[in-house]
Amino acid sequence: MPAVHAAETITVWHYFSGNPSQEKVMTDYKAIFEKANPGVTVENVYVPYDQMNSKLLAAASTKTGPDVVVFNGAETSLLADGGILAPMDSYWNAFADKAQFPASVIHKANGKVYSAQGYVNLLGLWYNADILAKIKMPVPTSLAAMERAMAAAKKAGYKGITLCGLPQGQGEWQAMPIISSTGFNYGNLDEKTLTAGLGIAKSWVDKGYLSKEATTWDQTVPFQKFLVGDTLFAENGNWQAGAAAGAKFKYGVAALPIGAKGKIYLGGEGQGIGAFSKNKDLAWSYLKGTYFSKAGQLVVVPVGSIPSRLDSAKDTMVTSNKLLKPFAAEIAKNGANYPPSEIPATKINDAQTAGGVAWSSVIGGTATPANAAKKYIAAIKALQG
Repeated sequence: MPAVHAAETITVWHYFSGNPSQEKVMTDYKAIFEKANPGVTVENVYVPYDQMNSKLLAAASTKTGPDVVVFNGAETSLLADGGILAPMDSYWNAFADKAQFPASVIHKANGKVYSAQGYVNLLGLWYNADILAKIKMPVPTSLAAMERAMAAAKKAGYKGITLCGLPQGQGEWQAMPIISSTGFNYGNLDEKTLTAGLGIAKSWVDKGYLSKEATTWDQTVPFQKFLVGDTLFAENGNWQAGAAAGAKFKYGVAALPIGAKGKIYLGGEGQGIGAFSKNKDLAWSYLKGTYFSKAGQLVVVPVGSIPSRLDSAKDTMVTSNKLLKPFAAEIAKNGANYPPSEIPATKINDAQTAGGVAWSSVIGGTATPANAAKKYIAAIKALQG
């Protein structure tokens, strides 16, 4: 990459602290860009996660702020509507590699591109290979096969699956692949398909595959329970790779067997340009040369994150990693924008809560799938106005 500017500084706000591997990504990107652009200095500025939005708003009120923002990608519309992010349309439309990015990692507000995700975090199906071997079952490629395996595991004295059933956003995150597998999504508020999707979770509880205690588990607790070694499956994310290394049994990861209709939210950080950056061209050059470049995306692989570019996800660094390869394959096939574009930015938290409550109430047995579906859809329609 040729030098684009000299003797200038760009600031990059992020919220990574306490995780050496995540912090290393920031310093690696700094080194990559500074080497390619002699005279340019990248200043990484740590802002605590729970203070990021308030500090961005405070800076915007004085027409100042960072050149580049690394933030919760789900909040793109919120930050764009708050005048914190600059639209990237002119840069993105001229970006030669834009076709390498699935639509699910491009975030728009009011029809304009405001951020993209250089990498994603998503859910897959972790499995206990030792239990599968004992019950003589293959890694499932359909929900029906998955349920046959759980039935065999229960008969052999094992538990079926762990997942998060909290009545809030984390629950909705884990519910979406299952409830969308029958055809439900925020663009298709069909009560019948949603009832069928929620009914899958109910059947797992009724058959003893899933504990009602899941209604109290966040995304960390279910994986801890999976690591005990007596549960066949865990619906959980790529970020658990480090924790899995401590398992005392053979394990693996497969794509969630949710069919063509199923959707998996693509989480992780979004990257955008600050609305009041004094050098937006340089900010874009930084993003294009780091988060959005083919080589730059491979920097996140050791952290356990999945490159969002289709070509980077096919790199041997990813495909040779048995844990990451299944997650990477899901991006283009089942990946979905997070949050869904059908929900107004200011109503995202309410939509997530409504989904989590429906999911949790069915798992906990306080509502039937039909009643939970009716309330869930009514809540979403009200939010959509």
